[in-house]
Amino acid sequence: MPTPTLRQLEYLAAVVDTGSFTRAAEQLHVTQPALSHQIRALETALGGPLLERLPRSVRLTPTGRAVLPHARAALAEADRLQAVARRATGLEEGELEVAAVYSISLGILPPVLRAWHRRHPGVRIRLREYAHADRLQEAMAAGRADLAIGPAPEGWEGPIRELGVEEFTVVLAADDPLAGDSRADDGLREGRTAGSVALGALADRAWVHYAPDNGLADLLDQACAGAGFHPRAAVRAEQTSAAPLLAAAGLGPALVPADIIPPHFDGLLLRPDPPIRRTLTAYTRTRPDPLTVAFAELLAERARINPPVAEQPADQG
Repeated sequence: MPTPTLRQLEYLAAVVDTGSFTRAAEQLHVTQPALSHQIRALETALGGPLLERLPRSVRLTPTGRAVLPHARAALAEADRLQAVARRATGLEEGELEVAAVYSISLGILPPVLRAWHRRHPGVRIRLREYAHADRLQEAMAAGRADLAIGPAPEGWEGPIRELGVEEFTVVLAADDPLAGDSRADDGLREGRTAGSVALGALADRAWVHYAPDNGLADLLDQACAGAGFHPRAAVRAEQTSAAPLLAAAGLGPALVPADIIPPHFDGLLLRPDPPIRRTLTAYTRTRPDPLTVAFAELLAERARINPPVAEQPADQG
C-alpha cells in the first residue's frame, strides 16, 4: 500500500480550508485535475474516501474527519523541521509558536515577551490562546505550537517545567458589605484588599461565571462544590479578562487568577479560605529545538506567579 505524501496531505487540508477543489487548486497554483488526482491517490493509500463532493462545496467523510487532524499535525511538524534547519544554518531569524490559556497571556506572559524581544529581536513570537487547558494540550499534541503554558498536562510524554503556583482571588464591588466584615490582610495586589472569605459565605450570591468552554468555569464549579453549593450565574463571561471588571461593577462575585488583576484595580479582593491554587507549567514535545528551550528557560526565569505564595504547596483547584 502506498504511503501518503506531505503534498497529498497539504492538498487535503487546502480543499477542506477553502471548501472547494477549484479554490484549493488556485491557492496551491496547480491544475484542478492534478489536485483531484492527488486526492484520489491519498484516498487509495488510506483505504477509503475522505471527501464527499457536494454541488457547491465539499464535506469530510467520517474517515476524513479522523485523518485531517493528523494531516495538519504532520504538515506543522514538517514546517517546524524546515524552520529548525534554517535557524541552525543562519538562513532566517525564526519564529516561535507559543500556546497558552487565556489568563497566562493576560498576567504572566507580557513581561516575559518583553524580555525575549530585547534578547532576541529577530525572532517573532506567534501567540495562540485557548480557553480550556484540554484544548491547549490537544493543540500541542496536534503540532500547532512549539511550547504550551498552562496547568500541568495529563499523560504528557515530553518535558514539563513547573513555573509556580497560581493563586485565585474573589473579586467583589469595592462597596460590597463584606469589605467591612473581612479580616485585615496584607493583600494580593495593589487594589482594595479587605482580607479573606469562605466561599460558603457567598453561596446565596449570583456569580460572575465563565462560559462553559472556559476552563475556569470547571474550576469555579469544583471550588464551590467543595464548599457545599453550586454557583448561580448572574452572567457568563467568554473572556477571562472580563470577569473581574464585571464583578467590580457589582454583578456578583468572581473567582479569578490573582495575576490578571491590574494595579490600582477598582474592586474588592478577598482571599478564598481555604486558598484556591493551581500549578502552572511550560511543556514541549519530546525533542524541543534550541529556540524553544531558550524560551522555556527565560519563562522559568522571568515568570512572576504570585511571588508571596508560589512556594506554598498547591491545593486542588
